[in-house]
Amino acid sequence: MKKALILFAHPRYEKSRANKALLTGLRDQESITIHDLYEQYPDFNIDVAHEKQLLREHQIIVWQYPFYMYSAPAMIKQWIDLVLEHGWAHGAGGGQLDGKLVFNSITTGGTRESYAHGGFNRYTIAELLTPLEQTAHLCRMTWLPAFMVQGTYRLTDSMLAEYAGLYRQALLALAQSPPLDTIKTYEFLNDWLTSGNAQEKP
Repeated sequence: MKKALILFAHPRYEKSRANKALLTGLRDQESITIHDLYEQYPDFNIDVAHEKQLLREHQIIVWQYPFYMYSAPAMIKQWIDLVLEHGWAHGAGGGQLDGKLVFNSITTGGTRESYAHGGFNRYTIAELLTPLEQTAHLCRMTWLPAFMVQGTYRLTDSMLAEYAGLYRQALLALAQSPPLDTIKTYEFLNDWLTSGNAQEKP
């Protein structure tokens, strides 16, 4: 079974209902490591050697965060800039991340409909994630659709619990070598999981 590393970055985690719900459903899973970057590095002084070792030990990498101003929080960019070094993650002498699965787990206050051409936010989530997708491509990782929790201000506790269950299902399913080409045809991981095709064998 593949192991998943959740690189969690929330600058105001104490105020988050959605991300707390998502993480609570994962804490009993030995194959899932929750790595709280703001808790670990409050001064942004990232231990690069430690982060690289974590990456070596896991086959599924998740950037989990709230979508602030159409991007990931500053900690994610700091982590990428320092850890994904030329000569290690990419470029001559690189290739340490070849073939590892990577996706984003994102919460947004805006609804799914608002992230669309002609919608309030004008662009799709996939378009806004293009820099991260290209980073994954550069490092020869396998990019997958994001897991999304949207319209968070309107979600009840029971709705959040459903999302948490779906998130857990996504991570456990990805650990079993599912058909990646099929998954990539969906806009979000959520759509694949609820399509009825999540049990399809590779």
